[in-house]
Parts: sequence; C-alpha cells; structure tokens
Amino acid sequence: MSPEQNPSRSFGRRSLLRASGTVAAAGFLAACGGNTGRGSGSTGGKAAISQWYHQYGEAGTQQAALRYAKAYTKADVSVQWIPGDYASKLSSGLVSSNGPDVFEFHPDVQMAKSGQIVPLDDIIADVKSDFTEKDLAANSVDGKVYGIRMIDDPQFLYYRKSLLEKAGVQPPTTFDELIEVSRKLDKGGVKGLYLGLKGGSDILASPLIWATGSELLTADHKVAFDTPATVEGLKKMRELYTSKTLLLGAPTDWWDPSAFIQGLTAMQWCGLWAMPGIQKALGEDFGIVPLPAIGSAGRQVVYNGGWSTYVSAKAKDVDAAKAFVKWLWIEQTKFQEDWCTSYGFHIPPRKSLAAKATKLQSGTAAEAVKLFDTKGHYDDPYWTQGMMTISQDMVNNAVVSGKNPESEVAKARTRVEAELKKIA
Repeated sequence: MSPEQNPSRSFGRRSLLRASGTVAAAGFLAACGGNTGRGSGSTGGKAAISQWYHQYGEAGTQQAALRYAKAYTKADVSVQWIPGDYASKLSSGLVSSNGPDVFEFHPDVQMAKSGQIVPLDDIIADVKSDFTEKDLAANSVDGKVYGIRMIDDPQFLYYRKSLLEKAGVQPPTTFDELIEVSRKLDKGGVKGLYLGLKGGSDILASPLIWATGSELLTADHKVAFDTPATVEGLKKMRELYTSKTLLLGAPTDWWDPSAFIQGLTAMQWCGLWAMPGIQKALGEDFGIVPLPAIGSAGRQVVYNGGWSTYVSAKAKDVDAAKAFVKWLWIEQTKFQEDWCTSYGFHIPPRKSLAAKATKLQSGTAAEAVKLFDTKGHYDDPYWTQGMMTISQDMVNNAVVSGKNPESEVAKARTRVEAELKKIA
C-alpha cells in the first residue's frame, strides 16, 4: 500500500514517501467530509473514536479497515478514508478541533516534541520484545514509544528475467552495473529503467545517500550526509539520468507496477506490496535486487517505508483511543496478519506474525524478506518532513537540473542544520 496511491496500490498506500505541508482547515474539512467523529466524544454511552487512514489503492483495504472498526465493541469507531494529500490534511487536522483521535503516519520527532501525539509505552509493554528493534527505534523519541508499527514496506529494483537474459546481462549489484545494464536493456521500445515520474529524484534521496555508505544523521542527531561519497552518488545518479535510458513518462508513478507489467520498462523501482500483481501478470519472469552500491564504501540498500498508528493528544478521550489501538494493533493478531498479507504483500512488524506469514515464506517473496532483514534501512524520526524535502531538492538540483553536486550538498547541510536547531 503505497503513497497515497492508487490502483493495486494503486495502491495507495503506504506512502512510501512522506509528504509535507499544510492546508487551510476549511479546505481540509471539505476534502474529508463532515463525519469527523470528534463531535461530543461519545455516542449512546460509548466513546466515539475517529480513525484516519490515507487512501490505500489495494482492493479490499478500505473494507478491511471498516470491518476491523465494526468488530470493536467498546467504542464507536468512525473510519475516515482520506484521498489526496494525506500529509497536508493530517497536519491541518491535528491542530483543529475536528481531527483524528487515532491515525496512521510515519515517524516524526516534531509531532512528539510539539505534544501532538502521546506515548504508547503502556499499551505496547507486554509485547514490546515481539517488535523488531528497528521498528521500535523508528517510532521512539527520547526513550518513549509514540507509534505502533502496522506494516513494513520494503522497496526493491524489479527486473524482467527474460529481458536480462536476452541482453546477456546479470542483475546489477553496483551503480556502475546498473547504468550499463539499463543501457543494454533500452531497446525495441522498452526503456531500461523506471524510477518514477521524477526520474528517482524524489524517491531515492535517502536510499541514494545510504547506498554510498553515508548516513543521513549521526546517532546524536547531527548532519552526516555531507560526504565525498554522497557527492559521488549524485554524480552517478546524474550519469544514469542523462543516459536517456530512463522511462520518464508513464500512466502511473513508481509505486504502481503497471509500467513494468505492461512492458514499458525492463526494470522498475517499486515496493513489496506490488509483488502479487506482478506475479499474476508475469508468473516467474521477474526478480528483485536492492538499490545497487555506489563507490568503494558503498552498500546495497533496501528502503523500508511502512506505516504506524498514533494517538492524538487532542483526542476527546485519549484513554479510549489508546485502548482501541491496543485492541487492534496489539491484541488482534488475525487482523494484523490479514492487513499485511491479504491486500498486496507487507511484512508484519511483529516477529511472531512474520514467522507465520506463509505467503512470504517461499519464492521471490521469501527472498524479499531476507533482503529486508539483511539490507533494510528505516526512517529516522529525527529526519523530518522538512529535511526530506531538502534532500529531495538536493538530488533534483544535482541530478535533473545538472547543478554542481558539491554546492548542492553544502546547501542541503546548511538547511538541515537549521531544521535541527528548530527541534533542539
């Protein structure tokens, strides 16, 4: 389920990318409709809970969310399915009197520091060891857990086995190989590689830095990406972009596998969620690899998106909202497994559930889980929405516009340092 997507994801979901921005409250209310669930805080003696999801594209997801809410008997849960720019609508909702009590989003230190969300340590305590350390860390600020992970959404480079075999090339493990393979696959009306409508400048900002061996921030939340290796990564990305082997026009963006399935491209960056649809269309004629390593200190990278659930500090009844979250995302393991594996593939954050997810235990899906475990990189809650935008600007300027990469890295460092000061 991808980034606000659409069709299989169209997914929608799980946005892999975190957008930022705000909208006027009036516009937000018009987009979301009048039934916000915040009203009086109770109906018929029960607490009233408003739960928000972004618009998933996978068929059946909305119906599943409604089914889960209906099964909860201790409160009246109103599910809001939010289309369009979910991040902006959520930003407006959280500061209004008509926002969500419970909502899904991505780790963000600013929501915790500003008091928009409440800690959930008490409801996760009994099962905390069943969540992976990385998922817990991604949702923790100052030692407190603020979010309960719902799904893990790793992303990979998909490739057509038959096309690589015909071209006499192997799946790329380094960025130099990726450029060369893309060139050799770019023929007969089929482009070599699809990285989305923006040529990868938006979705690969963080993975590109990691692939060079660099980090976004240090463990004590200082800038770490301003390295010669990052500069080299931008140069390699620019070389790929100017190779003219990228598919730059497609009916849907990177999160939807349609371009890959329809034969418009031999390789595509996409998420695990798309694998069932790709399998249905192509059978066994596909494989996956991580983002290839860049430079001598580089490493292969699997970016893990995913979504977590949070409780608003402005909820009409915080305790009732927390009780619902505990029931759904901690106690109802059947619903959790259903959410992760019945509507596209997603890895359950609970180790015990991941071990039982039979759909992920064979074939390419099992390979995806192994790559996720060994090469996965997670969101850092201190890498905020603003910092993500800054890094995307850096990549777009250096890669798409061809500006000096050293200068772009230096400018990005200055801007990120300003953002870090705001947090401090």
